[in-house]
Amino acid sequence: MLSKFHEPHIPSPCFVIEQASILRNLETLQKLKDKTGIKILLAQKAFSNWFLYPLIAQYLDGAAASSLNEARLAKEEMGLEVHTYSPAFKEDQIEDILEYSNHVVFNSLTQLERFRNTVASHLGTHHFFLRVNPGYSAVENDLYNPVLPGTRFGVSRGDLNQIPKGITGFHFHALCENNSYDLEKTLHSFEKLFGDLLSDITYLNIGGGHFITHPDYNIRHLIQLLNDFSNRYPHLELIMEPGSAIALNSGFLKTSVQDIVSSEGINTAVIDASITAHMPDCLEMPYQPQIHEGEISKDGPFLYQIGGNSCLSGDYLPPYSFQKPLKVGDTIHFLDQIHYTLVKTSFFNGVDHPSIGVLKKDGSFELVKEFKYKEFKNKLG
Repeated sequence: MLSKFHEPHIPSPCFVIEQASILRNLETLQKLKDKTGIKILLAQKAFSNWFLYPLIAQYLDGAAASSLNEARLAKEEMGLEVHTYSPAFKEDQIEDILEYSNHVVFNSLTQLERFRNTVASHLGTHHFFLRVNPGYSAVENDLYNPVLPGTRFGVSRGDLNQIPKGITGFHFHALCENNSYDLEKTLHSFEKLFGDLLSDITYLNIGGGHFITHPDYNIRHLIQLLNDFSNRYPHLELIMEPGSAIALNSGFLKTSVQDIVSSEGINTAVIDASITAHMPDCLEMPYQPQIHEGEISKDGPFLYQIGGNSCLSGDYLPPYSFQKPLKVGDTIHFLDQIHYTLVKTSFFNGVDHPSIGVLKKDGSFELVKEFKYKEFKNKLG
């Protein structure tokens, strides 16, 4: 069998999702469910490839949505529970959101008041949560930290004297690819602030950002942490909504070299994709992804920056070291480029959008989606 990095049927550029890796992650999450009783939802903001929802539905309890579009997608393609949160719901969408959702999370007391009549009329069919600020976050990058001073996310304890009418659950989210010890500190802060109100609710959603399927994650500690919390509050149904954990290390982006540009001693391999359009987190976070053909290095026999095929000057990645000179036509595979990457891609500059395919458990490749001119044109008119 050919290596997955030499499969001739995979076009370039192409996002390739590895079904076996998705399954491995789901099985890990299933074990966590079995040992703690927690409900686990797919956070679609990290992974929305709905053609795999039937598989995911065999392991998880439903999906978390951040918009009407995501709520509808989850209800239509997964058919399980849908929990929908938005920083601000719109008047002309709230009824549709309720149609596709089982649980709705309000971000503020003013949003709750705005839709007070809507809540009252759906108390028998829906559950309504309030997002709260747990008062602590271990996230170091301000871009991803929802607990910064002046945050627009969630109600602070100082603004909440009692559980508002119609609210049966709390929701907090303060992690981003964090471990169980970061969750422990967040839970401690949350419990210190809101513990006296927990007897009046039924559900607690501890959000996403749990890096459960990372090799270094201490799942035993997480299990103990969740079970200890449940022993203190046995009436609470615990919910979490990881996204990256479902799709972590589950695929790659295949690209190919289109040109080698040398300037002032710096060599740049220009590929048929774009970092800003197709791997935006690499510039936003920022971080440098691993590749199959070389390694991240400022030293080595053959160093190349990787340049995206767009007009943005900053559309490039720092040097990688290769074992031999690159040439036009060589392939470069960027690893772990499925979670949060596919959902953030754009058609910037009209650069060819990578196709999407699946490597099945038996090693065969299925091309799921190609992006042509009509997708580029229809996006803006």
